[in-house]
Amino acid sequence: MKAEELVWGAVIAIILYITWRVVHPLVTPIFFGLILAYASYPLQRRLSRRLGKRRSALVISLSMLIFGGALTLELLLVSVQVIMSFYEGIVGVFNWLLTLPLPADVLDFLQRFRGQVVPMIADYLSRQAFSVPSYLLQLFVFFFTFYYSLAYGEEIKAQIHALLPEKNRELGEEILTSVNKTLSALVRAWLLLNVAKGILMTVGFIIFRVSDLYTAVVAGFLTFAFSFVPLFEGWMIWLAGAIYFAVEGAYLHAIGIGLYGFFLVSPMPDYTVRPMLVARDTELDETLVFIGMLGGTWAMGLKGLIIGPIVLNLLLVLLKEWKRLTESSHRLPSSPRGPSSLHQD
Repeated sequence: MKAEELVWGAVIAIILYITWRVVHPLVTPIFFGLILAYASYPLQRRLSRRLGKRRSALVISLSMLIFGGALTLELLLVSVQVIMSFYEGIVGVFNWLLTLPLPADVLDFLQRFRGQVVPMIADYLSRQAFSVPSYLLQLFVFFFTFYYSLAYGEEIKAQIHALLPEKNRELGEEILTSVNKTLSALVRAWLLLNVAKGILMTVGFIIFRVSDLYTAVVAGFLTFAFSFVPLFEGWMIWLAGAIYFAVEGAYLHAIGIGLYGFFLVSPMPDYTVRPMLVARDTELDETLVFIGMLGGTWAMGLKGLIIGPIVLNLLLVLLKEWKRLTESSHRLPSSPRGPSSLHQD
């Protein structure tokens, strides 16, 4: 019997390993597809009363595809401009340094350093350009996951609850409630913070005279939209403004919009304001949420920004359950004494 169990255990382990190798390159689009479907599920429930589950999911998904396609196109155009400006800025800085009256050793070091850094940057940018098909594949997986998560959300929820063991079902329900509460708080904080980022970026473009009012409003909208895109976030907009000023020689304006964007738009608010919003809704300590976001991002990339606080919240739930079990085991009464012991003289 043990040999049979070992064989089946080895088979299951091999299948799980191969499954992970297959799914691993697509974990990020699947994860964010599930998260965005979770955020869109209240809208799905309202529309499904009129259109049905699948049709409403299709309407939301197509709307997301059209919006995402337009956003991706705009993102690519902005990215190309930012990348080219960044590359030209790096080359210009090195050319400027080499014209200064510096010692021969320093000039020789800068010359050799430029000969190594500039080709590395050019190679990195070319590899990013050739990775566009990979991004399109991930976008397709994201869209596929988003649609099916919306269309079959009730079925997925029922299957998750069905997998809970009967022996510890109460603990399983508490864990699911904790995950739902933390994820809801993260989604609300995400939305509110992105709206604030868009408004602050518009104000920043006006204060530092990056553009006229119309372009500043467009920059604010793009900041709001890009904040929903993993990796890019809203920092690309203020970085584009800073590079524009640097290329024009307005270095104080470049530093000003850079500091303004870093501390008020992205990424600083993601690790200061967002933990406070999440902690308020989940009744957790702000420091714990901050550690979860920072450590999760460090360990798992942008996915960790969401996974980190959820995992720490689950850890608290398990610690409370372990404490409850420990205390209950200590309070167990000793075996009751018989009637004879009670009536002894």
